[in-house]
Amino acid sequence: MEWLGLQFVAELPQSGQVILNCTYDALLVLVAYLVACAASFATLDMAERVGHAEDPASQRFWRWIGALCLAGGIWAMHFIGMLAFQAPIDIQYDLPVTLFSLLIALFASWLAMHTLSEAQPSLLQYLKTAVVIGLGIAGMHYVGMAAMRSAATAWYDPTLFTVSILIAVGASFAALWVAGRLRDGAGLYLQLLKYAAALILGAGILSMHFTGMAALRLVLPENSLPALPPESGHMQLGLTVALITLLILGSAISAALADKKLQHKENDLRRVNTLLTQLDQARMSLQQVANYDALTNLINRRGFNQIFAEKLSQKTKEGGMLAVMFLDIDHFKRINDSLGHDAGDELLKVIARHIKGSVRSHEDVVARFGGDEFCILIGLRDREEARNLAQRIMHKMKEPIELAGRRMVMTTSIGISLFPEDGTTCEELLKHADLALYQSKGAGRNGLHFFNANLKNRATLELQLEEELRLALREENGLTLHYQPIFELRSGRVTKLEALVRWQHPVHGLLTPDRFIAIAETNGLIAELDNWVLRKACEDLGELSRHGCDELKIAWNCSPLNLAREELADEIETALRTAGVSPERLELEVTENALMGNIANTLVLLRQIRALGVSLSIDDFGTGYSSLAYLKRLPLNTLKVDRSFILDIPKATADMEIVQAIIVMAHTLHLQVVTEGVESLEQYEFLERSGCDFIQGYLLSRPVPLSELRPVLEEIDQRKHAHAVNPLSRARGTSAPVSLDPAAKSPGSHAGASVVRPIR
Repeated sequence: MEWLGLQFVAELPQSGQVILNCTYDALLVLVAYLVACAASFATLDMAERVGHAEDPASQRFWRWIGALCLAGGIWAMHFIGMLAFQAPIDIQYDLPVTLFSLLIALFASWLAMHTLSEAQPSLLQYLKTAVVIGLGIAGMHYVGMAAMRSAATAWYDPTLFTVSILIAVGASFAALWVAGRLRDGAGLYLQLLKYAAALILGAGILSMHFTGMAALRLVLPENSLPALPPESGHMQLGLTVALITLLILGSAISAALADKKLQHKENDLRRVNTLLTQLDQARMSLQQVANYDALTNLINRRGFNQIFAEKLSQKTKEGGMLAVMFLDIDHFKRINDSLGHDAGDELLKVIARHIKGSVRSHEDVVARFGGDEFCILIGLRDREEARNLAQRIMHKMKEPIELAGRRMVMTTSIGISLFPEDGTTCEELLKHADLALYQSKGAGRNGLHFFNANLKNRATLELQLEEELRLALREENGLTLHYQPIFELRSGRVTKLEALVRWQHPVHGLLTPDRFIAIAETNGLIAELDNWVLRKACEDLGELSRHGCDELKIAWNCSPLNLAREELADEIETALRTAGVSPERLELEVTENALMGNIANTLVLLRQIRALGVSLSIDDFGTGYSSLAYLKRLPLNTLKVDRSFILDIPKATADMEIVQAIIVMAHTLHLQVVTEGVESLEQYEFLERSGCDFIQGYLLSRPVPLSELRPVLEEIDQRKHAHAVNPLSRARGTSAPVSLDPAAKSPGSHAGASVVRPIR
């Protein structure tokens, strides 16, 4: 029977001569076994390197090295085994067929290493791969046998042939299974186990070869004489092939060992780097503990003093100003006493975020000194920057805070000292800021004070102003209203006026609200001041009607404190009825934070006022906190965009986009939009293009008394007729003012008696 070119026979033919005296050279058999063991050990070592390699390129490299070692070792063992075969006839070998058997061995070896590269091969996967590899090794063997060229005919015993294939499959499975178990191990025990496994696998590979050789029967044709084999150099050739193979395998094993040591060094270096990183993190953690407050994550007193000394040294050398601010939360002890220290800690976290959110994130330093005391260090160009920052913080602090199921508003007292005018050392500036803080507390809290050598004199002056303001309200003497035109873009005329309160002091001259509003609020005069502004604005509306301006409306600012008074709606109704003015000509302006302070009560009060026919406007929109969910429920007519969004237009693209978004949102809610602070033609043209309804600012006019209002309105009307394309365009040389004026409305001015708002 012939199958795949091989002739199988159960019994040899009766005719012919069987060569029975074939022998093997024992030394070459031993050499072949050593080569098989070396190839097995190299394969196990390469499999271990594949398992430990971290990058795919290294895995591919060691996989190919392992495949070459296994293929070369098995093929060399087979070649040496064939050289050890001694027959009494001349046997030659076909070189191309022999080399083809090497390719088969290489394919089987590559498949074995590919399987070993898998992370967790299953037992079934091992078995499938072992079958393919075993067939490949058997194929290599029998292709090598087919390379024999002699006068005899090769017959194979089918039983031994089958057994040899099963041995090849079994040896392959054993090699795969052992290599998969040993590649992730380490230590002397596993190394000895690897040596033992190599000896056993080498014996398996050799057994397959000689079982296949045992299946061979050489039969000479009948009546033919065997050609005697020539003097052979099989021993020398076999030893040479074995030496070369062992050198190659040894080089591969040495390279694997060197790579293993190098990887261990890299792992050691990586562990050292990890340890150094952990040490750096521990050092940073210690520094965090030493220099930062654990509760608020702000810098503590120690960290602040270090930064303060550095900045003070820098400013001393380079020149410039610094401001030190001490902040103390008003009546904080009541929180701890009533709600507990846990609630107090949560409140301190919220307050710390408020303060941090009010400063310039990268330039200013915020620290917590302990308890409810905070300190801020800022670089500045003039003292007004420090005032503006303090006012921003005070404004931010008035946002309601939900704590322990309660809604509360906290205030802060602030003391400020300046470098170099108030001191040149850290200790001196901190002490002076602390003195200014105590002055703020003594003045009724919820205020700010700069250090001054004449602090007592200033306190006396504040007391005097309080008495004089009380007298001015009682006698209605000295207080006056100024009006700033509000221009309607659609009609091209002034349709509104904003009423702005001023105090003509007999000694200090014309005072703006930032000089007396805080006094009025602190001493319970704010309701009386607001009511005076309301009554005066209604009287002036009647006066305007008698002079033919019966379509003008007046916008009146209401203090946030007054929104908590239920009698406000009755006071408005009384003022309108007394002056004989239609409610539709009065507009009440309130800030968005005032609206959000107590939304439930505010909503009821605003609906009462709106039911009178009075228009409602939200002032300084964008500077505080507004919930759109509440905004759409409020009975508003107008939304006034804060001037801080207009200042940098047209240079600031972000501000332009914000203003456009506010206009679109307001129109969606069916609200008209007034933009204040308009000072240039570029701003006017931008707002006109964006669909704004009204503008207000120095481009039209500064606030003026009622007696000077008619000429201002006439001048604006003349500009409209003189410049049909742009009714507000004018030359710089005209009399209409452009420069800022301390008596004009600014973000710190007040029409009725609102809180002084910060200049941004």
